[in-house]
Amino acid sequence: MGWLPRFVLPRTLRAQGIVGMNARNARFIAQYNHRRFYPRVDDKLETKRLALDAGLSVPELYGVVRSHHEIRKLDRLLRAYPGGFVIKPAHGAAGDGILVITGWRGDRLRRASGRTMEMSELHDHCSNILSGMYSLGGRPDMAMIEQRVRFSSAFDQITYRGVPDIRTVVYRGYPVMAMMRLPTQDSDGKANLHQGAVGTGIDLASGKTIGGVQHNRPIWEHPDTEHSIVGLEIPGWGDLMQLASGCYELSKLGYLGVDVVIDQNRGPLILELNARPGLAIQIANGEGLESRLLAVDAHLVGRDGTEPPEQRARWAGEVFARHEATEATPADAASATPVTQDADSTGIELR
Repeated sequence: MGWLPRFVLPRTLRAQGIVGMNARNARFIAQYNHRRFYPRVDDKLETKRLALDAGLSVPELYGVVRSHHEIRKLDRLLRAYPGGFVIKPAHGAAGDGILVITGWRGDRLRRASGRTMEMSELHDHCSNILSGMYSLGGRPDMAMIEQRVRFSSAFDQITYRGVPDIRTVVYRGYPVMAMMRLPTQDSDGKANLHQGAVGTGIDLASGKTIGGVQHNRPIWEHPDTEHSIVGLEIPGWGDLMQLASGCYELSKLGYLGVDVVIDQNRGPLILELNARPGLAIQIANGEGLESRLLAVDAHLVGRDGTEPPEQRARWAGEVFARHEATEATPADAASATPVTQDADSTGIELR
């Protein structure tokens, strides 16, 4: 399809197969995501437990802060991890409240951005997490302390002081679209699109990147490193696709976002799951989701739905392979830039 025109009518977007928020919620989430299974993905501690029970790889859990008086014990615990750690809310959303610490500088903590902070500031951050500042619905929360992932050297030249992750949308157990989210200076080293990270589409067959988008505009080089983000082959792509596909059984959700990081020592690790994955993945790929979702529906007609994850991942790679050239040219951007819409029936939110 190529990059989508910036200002278009809703009916044009529908004709191009772009799935908006209302369509996603009514046609796919409401039908295939039963609410009794939401705690499996909305509670990151529960997600981690389920993944470990299923034999799937996740970042190591160092500790959990459940009450304000436990914050005082953090100093001794965190000193045991001189190489850094990550603190995140157990019920957070959209990357809010995640604090990445890469190490120590004397008594100060060094953040992924390179700035330092006092331990008292970290205590305040944990207190805010417990109070529900970052949680879904503002309810009281817990602070998780996890292993800091050391990302694969394959991404050294296309990321800024953070760990890139890979978001895959899995529909009825089949991977249908994927993108890599690259931290930038704008995003403060976080792989979060609405904070300024770069999203780059991925060919499901080869695992190669196909061009990117930042702030809803197409780009072909990382804005900070100035290295090309096109044609990068993601290591262990077959394993990653199978891991994402297997999260269908883990979550029991039919429309799912799977976020994976690639650790240089442990390989693909499940970072988190999302029952309401954002739709900017369509912009990053320059293609709408609808045709792919309908292809899965057609494939499952008359089938009992018992295909194993590896078979589902292989089918998706074959059916959704990009047969056109994988590298867009900068000239394409002269007349077209990605869709920018409000949160209406065709809205595309950044996550």
